[in-house]
Amino acid sequence: MQAKVLPSLRRLAATNTFLVDLLLAFLVTGTTLAFASALAGGDGDPEHARRPMDALGVALTLAGNGALAWRRRAPLTVLAISCAAAVVFHALGYNAKLNDGASLLALYTVASRKLPAVSLPCALVVAALWWHAALLGPVEFIWPNIAQVSIFVAVAWSFGTSTRMLVERNRQLAELTARLRRDQEDRARRAVTEERVRIARELHDVVAHHMSVIVIQAGLARYVFGSDPDTARGALATIAGTGSEVMGEMRRLLAVLRVENGDAGYDPTPSLQRLEQLLERVRAAGLPVRVTVTGMVRPLPPGVDLCAYRIVQECLTNVLKHAGSATAQVHLHYGAELKLRVRDDGRGPAPGDGEGDGHGLIGMRERVKLYKGTITAGPLPSGGFEVVVTLPLTSPGLDAAPA
Repeated sequence: MQAKVLPSLRRLAATNTFLVDLLLAFLVTGTTLAFASALAGGDGDPEHARRPMDALGVALTLAGNGALAWRRRAPLTVLAISCAAAVVFHALGYNAKLNDGASLLALYTVASRKLPAVSLPCALVVAALWWHAALLGPVEFIWPNIAQVSIFVAVAWSFGTSTRMLVERNRQLAELTARLRRDQEDRARRAVTEERVRIARELHDVVAHHMSVIVIQAGLARYVFGSDPDTARGALATIAGTGSEVMGEMRRLLAVLRVENGDAGYDPTPSLQRLEQLLERVRAAGLPVRVTVTGMVRPLPPGVDLCAYRIVQECLTNVLKHAGSATAQVHLHYGAELKLRVRDDGRGPAPGDGEGDGHGLIGMRERVKLYKGTITAGPLPSGGFEVVVTLPLTSPGLDAAPA
């Protein structure tokens, strides 16, 4: 939502500023033409104009003043156009009192957006333009006019430079505020993390104590199981109660280490029973997947079940990322071993994708190795890629999920 709104706001703001500048250009142009009409009516100084206002003069006036509509988008270009139009206007003998204001506004814009290394030479150009107009006036007013227009140029440049510095300070202040806010958020996160680590250590000590009690009571129950049944039953009751406490503490420990945003719930552990949900997400992403299952389907040890699910997930993710337009096939066979085969008919990884030694295959090999299984992966002769995994189901120790 925010990604869509912000560009729209920027476009709206840019449109509004252009409309404001367009209105400014219209007002300056209209004022100049009205002033030219008044001077032509006999109120002007004949020494300032050797040529009456005609179509060419109006065109130069429109070009020099109308360019102000783009002063924020191209300040240097607008300044060059307004100065060039004024120079040509004066050189052709039109009234020297006209068409100087646009260059002053353009200079202000340049100074408000460019560094002094750029804006100061522009100020000298505008000053030269105004000095030239002053030299075209009455001789007795040349020096006062030069002093006056020099002040005008200096004020325009100073105001523009002050505006630029103010905008820069505001920008720096906004960046500093954002950086301080990020630092505060980082400190808050670190404080939460440190507190969670402290609580986790305390809970670890509690769990370790309870496990020690369970081990001692289990040893006692085994020792007196035949000779003192009552003591053995008491030890087993203690084990049951302590085990329940341990489970509660473990849940709290996991909540401290994993839960974010105050959500104390847990998603179900991924397993092949939830494989259809994974396939629906993959199909929604544009990858057709066909699944076949053979053998006698039965519950799997939790660790093997999670391992098989993660391998299917990683294989289908790789197909989405690397295979292009493809279809995938997943085959599960339940026997003395769980055999898992995932293949696709796509183009395979492009050179440089790192599929052969990528992190995905490395992770799959580590998972399979943990359960004493085997894995083979590679391109098919007819095109595409295949991963074949075999996981034993009868070896001891497979019921434990990886930590």
